[in-house]
Amino acid sequence: MTTLTADQMARVKATVPVLAEHGTTITKHFYKRMFAHHPELKNVFNQTHQQSGNQPETLAKAVYAYAANIDNLGALGPTVARIAHKHASLNIRPEHYPIVGRHLLGAIVDVLGDAVDQKTLVAWQAAYGQLAGIFIGTEEKLYESAAWTGFRPFKVARKHVESDEITSFYLAPADGSPACGFEPGQYLSVKRFVDQLGVDQPRQYSLSDAPNGKWLRISVKREAGREGVAPGHVSNLMHDGVEEGEVVHVSAPMGDFTLDRQKTTPVVLMSGGVGVTPMTSMLASLLADRSERHVTFVHACRNGRVHAFRQWLNDQVAAHANVTRAVFYEAIESTDRAGVDYDFEGRLDLAKIAEQAIVPDADYYICGPVPFMRAQCDALAALGVGAARIHTEVFGSGAVQ
Repeated sequence: MTTLTADQMARVKATVPVLAEHGTTITKHFYKRMFAHHPELKNVFNQTHQQSGNQPETLAKAVYAYAANIDNLGALGPTVARIAHKHASLNIRPEHYPIVGRHLLGAIVDVLGDAVDQKTLVAWQAAYGQLAGIFIGTEEKLYESAAWTGFRPFKVARKHVESDEITSFYLAPADGSPACGFEPGQYLSVKRFVDQLGVDQPRQYSLSDAPNGKWLRISVKREAGREGVAPGHVSNLMHDGVEEGEVVHVSAPMGDFTLDRQKTTPVVLMSGGVGVTPMTSMLASLLADRSERHVTFVHACRNGRVHAFRQWLNDQVAAHANVTRAVFYEAIESTDRAGVDYDFEGRLDLAKIAEQAIVPDADYYICGPVPFMRAQCDALAALGVGAARIHTEVFGSGAVQ
């Protein structure tokens, strides 16, 4: 792995103010430049996030964080691990890193021009080599332990509507072999060809059931689009274009947002909207393990029409004395039944359920929209829960800060 000199680290760190001001401009130019020279990489990167600007902004923040911590890379450990899992799920390989490096450095020169002297550019070349080496080494270990590499054909054994927005797909290996194991909370990537874009597009979906050797279940929310936000290409193709018996190509399970199944302490599972999917996997896995851990399942959604796994959750609460629930509906409809479908009206408010949810030694797993997760993390901290006991999952290009 590349080792930076003290002078090179100082030069990289000195660019932090420039990156704060021009980072997104640089990363937007980087993607345009890279795709112009390597259009085949459009098959790897989410083109919707490119168009919205989310991906360039996220990359700019990552580059900024790396430069700011160039003399303390240990602080980036959790971030590196999470990004490496995403990369492995997308089948990012060592040969991709020189391409990215060449065009990222080229974008820095194109945007900043004479503001970047030769010694600073050489320092950034060394810094990028160091970062690439870290990721390549981390991802190599993930590939070695993965159930398979690349994208593998799976047949849709069953398709089941869970709510007005979410549909589950039961995926069985097309060759008839058993489905692999995984850790509850992990995800896989599904690759579909999008006619409007003319390229394959991978999307990551949480596994929503316990490992069972028969299938891998994902539960996909239809992203219908709204003002300023385009419809989800792949989610709509899955809902409207993939039926039982069809084949889809998926990557091996990845992700570091996983339930610690070795612990015996309580668990609080907190979800908003489609964030319920990894939580169903965690609860189903605990029940399959015959765990006696106390589980509090906290969920928030708009109303009963979009409440996925409602009956399943009610059944588990009824059948297991160690499982309780607290369900919040933001906009109750006439058909929603208090005490049956939901417990509280309004957005999730931990203060209303503190006696139930704030449990000594519990671990808290949170998944949902980024603003939802930020709010829950802040609420937990205000109620005295330590950061080490709070675990979050983010998809797309968001981040919980």
